Amino acid sequence: MPAVFRHPVVVGRESIDALNHANNREFLRWMEDAAVRHSDARGWTTERYVASGASWVASQHRLDYLRPAFEGDALTVWTWIAELQPRTSKRRYLVTRDADGKALATGHTIWAYIDLASGRGVPIPADVVAAFEVVPDDDGRLEVIGPARRLLRRDT
Repeated sequence: MPAVFRHPVVVGRESIDALNHANNREFLRWMEDAAVRHSDARGWTTERYVASGASWVASQHRLDYLRPAFEGDALTVWTWIAELQPRTSKRRYLVTRDADGKALATGHTIWAYIDLASGRGVPIPADVVAAFEVVPDDDGRLEVIGPARRLLRRDT
């Protein structure tokens, strides 16, 4: 499984707002969906987290919109783990349009690992850490996202 995860999205009618482009909140939804799918692919499904008694919650989102998306557009949401701290993870995102490779958005989420019973942050267990690879911004594995890689410096 690649460290940089590719999540395909097709912009549906339900994502379109009064200005005839995808509403900004849809980008956040697609990014969260990509994060969940990446975790699933790494063997950590929502059910497994719940059974373990701990899971991730978003503590911060940053999303920079670069271009609009329109109904019918095929998009790719790229995501990867940029940093792992004892109790948090920074996950990065890049949304590109498949037809022209243009970057539509960049962003990141700080995910906090919490105990589900108390809601308090807890250390990320070793088996969760082992399931994910950290991909720093200067890592060659990011070449898969193409020329849009240069935009990542904007998302700090």
